[in-house]
Amino acid sequence: MLPQLFLDRMKQMLEEEYPAFLNSYEDARYQALRINPSKTDRNRFAEETSFHLQPVPWEANGFYYEKEDQPGKHPYHEAGVYYIQEPSAMAPAAYLDAQPGEKVLDLCAAPGGKSTQIAAAMQGKGLLVSNEIHPARAKILSENMERMGVKNVMVTNESPHTLAGMFTEYFDRIMVDAPCSGEGMFRKNEQACEEWSPENVQVCAVRQQEILACAASMLRPGGRMVYSTCTFAPEENEGTISRFLEQHPQFHIVPVKKYPGMADGVAAWTKHPAVEIGDTIRLFPHHLHGEGHFVAVLEKEGTVSENYRGYCANGEEKPLAKGEAKAYLAGLQEFLGKIPADDAGRLLLFGEQLYLMPEHMPATRRLHVLRPGLHLGTVKKNRLEPAHALALAISPQEACHSWNLSVDEARAYLAGQTFPAEGEKGWYLITVDGYSLGWGKLAGFVMKNHYPKGLRKLL
Repeated sequence: MLPQLFLDRMKQMLEEEYPAFLNSYEDARYQALRINPSKTDRNRFAEETSFHLQPVPWEANGFYYEKEDQPGKHPYHEAGVYYIQEPSAMAPAAYLDAQPGEKVLDLCAAPGGKSTQIAAAMQGKGLLVSNEIHPARAKILSENMERMGVKNVMVTNESPHTLAGMFTEYFDRIMVDAPCSGEGMFRKNEQACEEWSPENVQVCAVRQQEILACAASMLRPGGRMVYSTCTFAPEENEGTISRFLEQHPQFHIVPVKKYPGMADGVAAWTKHPAVEIGDTIRLFPHHLHGEGHFVAVLEKEGTVSENYRGYCANGEEKPLAKGEAKAYLAGLQEFLGKIPADDAGRLLLFGEQLYLMPEHMPATRRLHVLRPGLHLGTVKKNRLEPAHALALAISPQEACHSWNLSVDEARAYLAGQTFPAEGEKGWYLITVDGYSLGWGKLAGFVMKNHYPKGLRKLL
């Protein structure tokens, strides 16, 4: 049951469009996935699956699928071949337009849809800091970055205020998918409907101002920031952006291409609208195939030199010294083939966990860090056991040994089953149709299952 006060406000906002908006709630939800370009491409994916795919206009790797496809129950999902994501939620990261080699912050990143989309655009080059303030959600974020095989991410669990105290004009691009009243989630999430109130809308609007102020201080001159919500409330959309621009005159709204069905932000919906508020974007469910979003693309005035790095209070994390790293590199070669020289110089021991750091990664001290790069393995009794994250981040060609499974065989592997096998003893990268799933260890003609027990499931 939609809240009556919400309906009254939408009727006032939309006027003659209101019946069409209300009727959209009777339609079936549009569902979509976004393929992972580090693992597949559009043509290969279309050939290998029987999914009924139609392109999402604003995201090159996005596709609508039919309910009968059930991509969440396919082994390809566990292999990180794609990420299931609401179609309108793909728009903000697409407009962020992250580039390889940049330093990018996703400030409110859980569960990871926008971060994994940003990572795909960065092609493994540069530094992505994905942050989430809530610990349980930060853990889910970290797991999703792992599943998608992202190598160059630092996952943090901090408040925007803490990060703002660490970084000054540091990032080239910042994604702020702000906590909101969630009106665009009503059809998908009953709890969002139950928790909604006009008072909560106001609380969210105040919180958004604080988050944006923190983000503004972390963005370099000339950098791009994208603000988005999944709510229709003007106080959290046109209102929030107008107030932000009034308080931060060094920012302006960037006019961007709008795709069919996207609407302009509406000045009449807020008391003191920014002059360019019409250049923001509204995604309504009665205009396009999506649940609803608001997007504002912002730019900070100024320019920087090509070698500009910004200020990080922590400085950069120091890798293991060459002598110390040598033993771990030897351990890695038990399950990896050739290790690139650049990677060899970016090893980090985080407790008993070995990581490959992104380039120029900030030092982890004074920060709650869940994932300082790519998890390579765990040190156990002077030996290195390969990490699940490493399996998902490499191809069969990069592993010393690999074993390919059919889709049905992969379902059994994901449930924790062993299977008979012959070959050289040791670690094997287990794949499904060539896509990496996890590790197995061959001994005595049996492939022992090393898929993490906490992830095992019946598909």
